[in-house]
Amino acid sequence: MTMAAAMETPIAARSGMSPIAGVDILHDFARAEAIWRQFETDAYLATPYQRFDLLSAWQDHVGTAERTRPFIVMAYDVDRQPLLLLPLVIGRENGMHVAAFPGGKHVTFNMPLWRRDFAAIATRADLNVVLKGIQASTDKVDVLALLRQPQNWCGIANPMALLPHQPSTNECPVLTMSPGAAPTERISNSMRKRLKTKEAKYKGLPGYRYMHATTLAEVTRVLDMFFAVKPLRMAEQGLPDVFAEPGVEAFLRKACAAPRTGGHIIDLHALVCDDEVIAMFAGVADDDRFSMMFNTYTLSPNAKYSPGLILMRTIVDHYAERGVTSLDLGVGEGDYKRMFCKDDDVIFDSYVPLTARGRLGALGLSSVAHAKRMVKQSPAMLQMAQRLRSAFQR
Repeated sequence: MTMAAAMETPIAARSGMSPIAGVDILHDFARAEAIWRQFETDAYLATPYQRFDLLSAWQDHVGTAERTRPFIVMAYDVDRQPLLLLPLVIGRENGMHVAAFPGGKHVTFNMPLWRRDFAAIATRADLNVVLKGIQASTDKVDVLALLRQPQNWCGIANPMALLPHQPSTNECPVLTMSPGAAPTERISNSMRKRLKTKEAKYKGLPGYRYMHATTLAEVTRVLDMFFAVKPLRMAEQGLPDVFAEPGVEAFLRKACAAPRTGGHIIDLHALVCDDEVIAMFAGVADDDRFSMMFNTYTLSPNAKYSPGLILMRTIVDHYAERGVTSLDLGVGEGDYKRMFCKDDDVIFDSYVPLTARGRLGALGLSSVAHAKRMVKQSPAMLQMAQRLRSAFQR
């Protein structure tokens, strides 16, 4: 039966039992590629962070360095048409086998890839079928640690919220953009005037312009600047350099150079002049959302006129003019984020035990995450934690 024929039979019409007729586990990204790419079409629901090219690049470089193993869960209907693809990797943590979404801290949103009509009607019973399929695997999994999942995506509730869950450590500030709205509804007229005045300072720089990197040379130029400057910026803030961890630079360079329709798997935006890259933002995009992953700005005197804010304003307008309806700047607070993003995406974590050992492990992981959230929600506790972190890094 063809995909088109299968889609003609509404899942909701099959009452009395789960539409899931089988669950397969694949241990190789390459073996999953053909079906995975099928999930990246309009008939399916997924965030741009779950694209095959992004997560396979992460696994090739970072996942391999961290010694994680692919554990890709696929659920099918009675006609062997895919309903769900849950990309996971298995690693060891505190003596347990923990399955988590690939991408680690470099991915803002995690969720399975769903056939849209199935996502709209999936039940807890359907999820239990998937969990039983995972438990039946020859690979031992003690706990599923399913972090930073959006409550909704593209107007459809995420069925994973039917599992026990808790708020994620951080919220994700988001800007909602109405199609056809005036630019001043996205960013106030007063802020636009302030940024225009600041940008005038750059107009005299030879070759000054906004650039959406489209060639390999442009991608390389922006990333060379990022990997030279970002470690220094993070050191200034007393933060660990997550971009120096094994495999991360190779992963990002590969994903930023991998093409997709209308851009790259990770898109790079920058303010540049002939002499330097002044500021840059990197993120993933689809027809509905731009989501920022990482950014930095120059160490030269050209940093003094808020180039990051100027670039952010330009990016907002760039995507709004292309019909994108929401934009986020990643999890966590930041004064610059609230200048653009007035709302928050609701995101949650689930720790699902699958073995007796996993029950204790899930409780421990959940408790640690809850404590981290309490610290982040308390300015006094957060300031103390930041001081301790800085002291240990001296």
